[in-house]
Amino acid sequence: VQLVESGGDSVQSGGSLRLSCTGSGFTFSGFAMSWYRQAPGKERELVSTITNAGGITNYADSVKGRFTISRDNAKDTVYLQMNNLKPEDSAVYYCNTVNGRFDWGQGTPVTVSS
Repeated sequence: VQLVESGGDSVQSGGSLRLSCTGSGFTFSGFAMSWYRQAPGKERELVSTITNAGGITNYADSVKGRFTISRDNAKDTVYLQMNNLKPEDSAVYYCNTVNGRFDWGQGTPVTVSS
């Protein structure tokens, strides 16, 4: 099993980024997927979740209305569109199943400057 995140970058406050995570070695369409993030010195936190068919999504209160999760099961990929980014969104972003079933990937770093 492999999870590969990409799309992170350094942006200014108010900017946008689209993160991607491609899974391999498992039946991607069979799993609800989540995005998590971990800022320096803090624990990893759940950001957003999408059901296996994409019909239901959930968001942490801190990102609700600014982030959108989506997935393309034909490409074994889950996305996180992040708009109106804030400095407090700066973190390494990871994807995994809802309960972190698989080994974590390397993540993709997001830095938002004020």
